[in-house]
Parts: sequence; C-alpha cells; structure tokens
Amino acid sequence: MVLALLVGGIVVLLVLLGLFVFGLRRRLIQRSGGTFDCSLRWNVSEEPAEPAGKGWVYGVARYNGDRIEWFRVFSYAPRPRRVLERACIEVAERRPPLGEEELALLSDAVVLVCLHRGTRLELAMSEDALTGFLAWLEAAPPGQRVNVA
Repeated sequence: MVLALLVGGIVVLLVLLGLFVFGLRRRLIQRSGGTFDCSLRWNVSEEPAEPAGKGWVYGVARYNGDRIEWFRVFSYAPRPRRVLERACIEVAERRPPLGEEELALLSDAVVLVCLHRGTRLELAMSEDALTGFLAWLEAAPPGQRVNVA
C-alpha cells in the first residue's frame, strides 16, 4: 500500500514537473518579445492528396532579426524546429481555412501559403499576426528581394 502511494506520488510529481517545464519553455521563448501563435504545415503539395485538416502543427513563432524561428508548442526542445529567412520567403496566396482546417486551426486563423527555398509551406495565424508578419516581410533592408502577394 505504501509502495503504491509512493509510486502514485512520484507519477503526479513528474506530471506537474513536465507541465511546469512546458510553461517555463514558453516563457523563455516569449522573453525576447516578438512572438505570435502560428500553426505550420510543411512541404505541402499543390494538389491536395490528403484531407485539408491534416498535417497542421501548433506552434509559436518568434522574430529574430531577418529570421522567423518556429517552435512546436508540445515539445521540450529549446531550439526552434524551423527557421525561415526573410529573403527566402515568397508569399503565394492568402486564404481562409477550408473544410476540416477550421477544426484543426485556431478560430480566427488566416492561412498564408508560402514558398521557402523551394519548399511549399502554409502558416496559419490571426489577422493581427498576419498584418505584423507581412509588415516584417515588406520592411526588408534595401536591396533584398521581397515577394508579398
């Protein structure tokens, strides 16, 4: 009986520690400012072979100079999962979530279809975050090619 209580207490403690680390990681990512909630779908084909709601991963994006660093929300990794360079991002189109995407994304999300170094990707963010993202793209230093649709 005592062993069962001890094991149960350790499991509860580990779960609480895991949740604390999730929160701490999010605070550390947001500490430098310039973050926004952003879902990502990487390497998307032009002809949808899979259902529209599949493949989305919820994350947090952070501006860092001429790069966007994208972190998965449900991860303990201290480093970004993807890094998008401003000079390599080409915006192809902007659209509302379609079909099952409305269930997979946040309620006020707008989908931005982009190309990054030849890879087609989709970013889903709020209208306010989209405005900031497009302004960041357009604010590239002189001489950099920027393609904003």
